[in-house]
Amino acid sequence: MDSFAFIIHPIDAKRDVSRKFPFLGRVLTEKQIDFFSTFFPPVYISEIEGIRSEATGKEIKGWFVACPYTPRRMLSLPEKTVYRKIIQTGKMAEKLGAMTLGLGAFTSVVGDAGISIAQGLDIPVTTGDAYTISIAVEAIREAAKLMDIEIAQATAAVVGAGGSIGRVCAELLADDVKTLYLLGRTAEPLEKVRKKLDGSSQAEIRVSTDLSRLRDADLILTVTSAVHDDVIRPEHLRSGSVVCDVARPRDVSAMVAAARDDILVIDGGMVDVPGAVDFHFNFGFPAGKAYACMAETMALALEGRFEDYTLGKDISRERVDEITAIAKKHGFRLSGFRSFEKEVTAAQIEAVRRNVRKNGA
Repeated sequence: MDSFAFIIHPIDAKRDVSRKFPFLGRVLTEKQIDFFSTFFPPVYISEIEGIRSEATGKEIKGWFVACPYTPRRMLSLPEKTVYRKIIQTGKMAEKLGAMTLGLGAFTSVVGDAGISIAQGLDIPVTTGDAYTISIAVEAIREAAKLMDIEIAQATAAVVGAGGSIGRVCAELLADDVKTLYLLGRTAEPLEKVRKKLDGSSQAEIRVSTDLSRLRDADLILTVTSAVHDDVIRPEHLRSGSVVCDVARPRDVSAMVAAARDDILVIDGGMVDVPGAVDFHFNFGFPAGKAYACMAETMALALEGRFEDYTLGKDISRERVDEITAIAKKHGFRLSGFRSFEKEVTAAQIEAVRRNVRKNGA
């Protein structure tokens, strides 16, 4: 049977460690978890069963394996040290019998975005970023419909548009909206994206390093790799807007949910996994659903594409289109929204719409 593995790691240190080691998660502080993670070996998490292609009936199995580092630890340690630990985790996947490996969360963006890790392993590697882009853009399009935002007349913004994921998200959204802001810390990479999009898309393209421009946006897609969770704050946002937060760790401050009941914040979209999948581990999603980066790894295994796939910081739109077609063929699809680790219900969306009307937006 064809197989895969997927690397996860603690993002919210106490919460995520508690999912596998309840006692350690309870007694250790975040700083202690950060410190001890340096010396902790890779961790076997669970076997994944029941993934079956809707197109071919092919079934695959997989494994979750964990790199113990938190995002803060990955940024504080030498890059080669981080690579070594992720490669050790990949070697565990190889011993389990995995035929391809997906890099989850910060393991997919650290350093050269998977290239060095792939060079240190005997099995192919993908970051899952191509399908993450596809699902994020599909999610914000669907959310716009639910919020009665006419996308062809809308103003959108991509925060982190100079990065590998943000650049392609901007390219896709530029086909949909009237005005598109490219936002980031420095102007130079944003200007490169603007030059590529100018004249080839319907949107008017604007560049800014000032997040206050978010007040002009109906639709916001944020994809930075910041390790703090307050890139986007309540005062940055206009009533009735949709924010799709693809970043892990997240870019949207938890204060947004607490302070603004007239904003729809989503976490980038869940994906339905075909078949009666059992992850044998609670990573925070409802049964049968996964992150898009996980789904990319699974879809490639179902397709028999055992090759390095989405690596590095130069992701092409063609690669996004290809993995979208492969995933759709095998039965992966957008499956509703989550916000701050909880499902977004129809009642919650209606409550946001009602609050927007109350505010006169």
